[in-house]
Amino acid sequence: MIRRAVPLAGLALALAACGAGPQTQQAPASAAPVALDLKTSTAAAAKGLDKVTWNLPYEPQTLDPIRSFNYAENTALANMCESLLRLTPDFTIEPGLAEKADNPTPTTWVYTIREGVTFWDGKPLTAQDVAASLKRHLDPALGTWWSDYFSTVEKVEATGPMQVTVTLKQADVLFNQAMATAAGAIVSKEYAAKKDLGSPTGGLMCTGPFEFGAWKSGDSLSIVRNDAYWDKALTAKSKEIVFRFIADETTAVNALRSGEVDGQYFYLPPAGLAQLRESTTGSVTLGKSLTFWTLLSAAKDGPYADPKVRQALSLALDRAAISKVVFQGTAAPQRTLAGAEYWGYERATFEKAYQALPQETQDLAKAKQLLTEAGSPTEPITIAIQGSAATHEQTANLIKATGEALGLKIDIKVVPVEQYGNLYSDPKAREGVDAFFSTWYGNVPDPLDIYTVFQAGGRTNFNGYPTVDADIKKARAEADPAARAALVTGIQDKVTRDVAWMPLNNLPVILYMSDRVTGAVPSFPYLYYPWAVGLGAK
Repeated sequence: MIRRAVPLAGLALALAACGAGPQTQQAPASAAPVALDLKTSTAAAAKGLDKVTWNLPYEPQTLDPIRSFNYAENTALANMCESLLRLTPDFTIEPGLAEKADNPTPTTWVYTIREGVTFWDGKPLTAQDVAASLKRHLDPALGTWWSDYFSTVEKVEATGPMQVTVTLKQADVLFNQAMATAAGAIVSKEYAAKKDLGSPTGGLMCTGPFEFGAWKSGDSLSIVRNDAYWDKALTAKSKEIVFRFIADETTAVNALRSGEVDGQYFYLPPAGLAQLRESTTGSVTLGKSLTFWTLLSAAKDGPYADPKVRQALSLALDRAAISKVVFQGTAAPQRTLAGAEYWGYERATFEKAYQALPQETQDLAKAKQLLTEAGSPTEPITIAIQGSAATHEQTANLIKATGEALGLKIDIKVVPVEQYGNLYSDPKAREGVDAFFSTWYGNVPDPLDIYTVFQAGGRTNFNGYPTVDADIKKARAEADPAARAALVTGIQDKVTRDVAWMPLNNLPVILYMSDRVTGAVPSFPYLYYPWAVGLGAK
């Protein structure tokens, strides 16, 4: 494969021109590969502060753990409500509120609850609280957002004063790992009965290093240090964190640069990233992540339902260009969906399998050959993009230009931002759409956590990809890490070669902190780990 380096300005012109019509007749040449220095920690704080101000990209809809499955919600919740297990900043899973997790039979998990833990109101944590919190996921009237992990659960019981037993319908290794996410977060049984749990009026009652303070709807949310916290190694340095809800990117960037706000996490690079990087009042850190940029397949018929067409477009695409231009040098080209941070076990096996996959470089000759084998389709492919999202528009323009160079007609359908989420949940919203973009992430360091999206009949198997369902079921039931890795790498090989979803780029966490503060966790586990306990003065 031949790679050609061209000035990035030329690529930017190609991106801009594509939206105006079919002027681009050649696929853009490759940009240089991206090498990123990704962190899992930042410099330790010298001391705590009375108050740190942090921005969230939007106001949380709720802080109820069973419905907190998004960035703003979990950024705040992770500092308040602890889970049975703990996902650490370096992507390992360790004991949390459960000091032990035993698996005496393939379908049984027994959790020994830690002694000496109290809720913020001083009441002791018991097995009844844990069982009640987990049972909430089984109540269809409550509507958990973590249903995939609880789909194999038959029952949850308190089998001792400090012991909870979860019985599964079938063996499932992902269930126990999910207990390190908000899926395993524990709320006081008494408090969980509140109808307004997790709201500005209802608040929370958990065991974490910060307590729920006050939530002023439309303005801010405050959390305050829990001085009675059980884990002295994670006692919060600072007394209070105040979360602002500045959704407008320009306003948020200005607030960060002026020092009005001390920090923020970004899951996509803001338009003002260059301003933040050049700021004289703060700095940007890129963190290791489980998030990736992908083109989700939704076509069940037509050209894009043909694996050879998907393979051709993927082979012709310049992922390094997307990294450099669309993501402002913050992303890395990716050849498969689950990248290196997912390799939480049998790392050598996954590394070898990854190296054996087709590289993320262009091969236009092979791409054209595949299209010929597919019958040189003339029917257009429709890609949906989110309105007012530069990353969507620019990536779509590059793919459109690439398709035109191959002889593929690609139409771009702009979906308003407030309706884009319907593509994930409503089949009717996907009618006439062959593919759409997503910043997707798994939750635990196991590639299987990503590939379960392709289970037959699953709500995220948008194009009905049929090839790996049986292997996914076997892998979820396989407790032996080596045997599971062998199954998962086989699944990965099929999914990647068929381009069931098109992997594009790995997306790091983008953390900005003012020069006043340091100590925040920059890596992906900040969504489930108490990332703010180390936050304090430089």
